Amino acid sequence: MEAYTDFAGVYDIFMDDTPYEAWADFLVSLIEKYGISAPIASSSKMEERCAGHMEEKREEILKSERNLVLDLGCGTGTLTELLYKRGYDVIGVDNSEDMLNIALAKREKTGSGILYLCQDMRELDLYSTVGTVVCVCDSINYLLEDEEVEDTFSLVHNYLYPGGIFIFDFNTVYKYEKVIGDTTIAENRETCSFIWENYYHEQERVNEYDLTIFAREDSGLFRRFSETHFQRGYTLSEMTAFVKKAGMEVVLVLDADTHKEPGEDSERIYVVARECGKIV
Repeated sequence: MEAYTDFAGVYDIFMDDTPYEAWADFLVSLIEKYGISAPIASSSKMEERCAGHMEEKREEILKSERNLVLDLGCGTGTLTELLYKRGYDVIGVDNSEDMLNIALAKREKTGSGILYLCQDMRELDLYSTVGTVVCVCDSINYLLEDEEVEDTFSLVHNYLYPGGIFIFDFNTVYKYEKVIGDTTIAENRETCSFIWENYYHEQERVNEYDLTIFAREDSGLFRRFSETHFQRGYTLSEMTAFVKKAGMEVVLVLDADTHKEPGEDSERIYVVARECGKIV
C-alpha cells in the first residue's frame, strides 16, 4: 500500500507538537558552521552583479548553486518553508504527490520561491549541483535495503557542490527494537484521531506500522482510512560506511535529542557529511 496518500491530509495536524522551529535553527547552525551555503542576496543586488563581464556571471552562477539548499523528503514543506524564511534558496523533493500538494498550497499562501519536485530520492535528478542537502524526519529509514541507501547517498554526492554538506538523521535499531516496536499509540484531535500499531520484524530490522485514521469531513461524518508504512533501523557504523562508500567524509555525528555524542541508547542520530573530491 502506498504511504502518505490519505494520511497526507491530516499529517500536519498530528505533527502539531513537532519543534520545527528548533529543528530549522539547529540545521541553520550546522550549515553556518560546516557548510558552504549562505542566505541569498536581494534580487536587486543579484541583478547588479550579473550586469558585469562574463567571469563575474560565471562566478554568480557558481555562487547560486553553492547557496542552494535541497530538502530531500520534504513532505508537506513545513521545514522547507522555515529554511526559506531564514533566507535560503530552497528546493523541496518528495515522492508523495499528496504531500507535495499541501506544500504547494503553503507556498501559494506564503509567496515563497521554493521549487518543489516530485521524485523518489533513489532516483534524484536535479538541474544543477547544490551546496547543502538536508534529509530529516527519519526519511532515510524508508529505504529498506542497503543498496537503496547506497544509491541515494551516491546521488546526493553527485549533486553536491564541491565541499558541500549532507545533513541527515535516522532512527536507530535501538529505537525500533526497544522503544516503539510492538507498541500501540493513539491520539485524538478535534477533527481527527489515529491508532498507530507497530510491529517490529527483528530479523529484517524493519518496523511495520499500521495507521488507522478517522477524519471528519465537511458533512460532519468521520471517514475511516488506513495506511501501512515500513521503516528499517540502522546502526551508526552502517550509516558512516554508506557515507564513505558514496565518496563523502563524516564531519559530525550527534544524538538528535541531546546534541552530544551518540550512545547505545540513542534513538535518532544526526550525521553531517561533506563532499570531497570534486574540483570547481
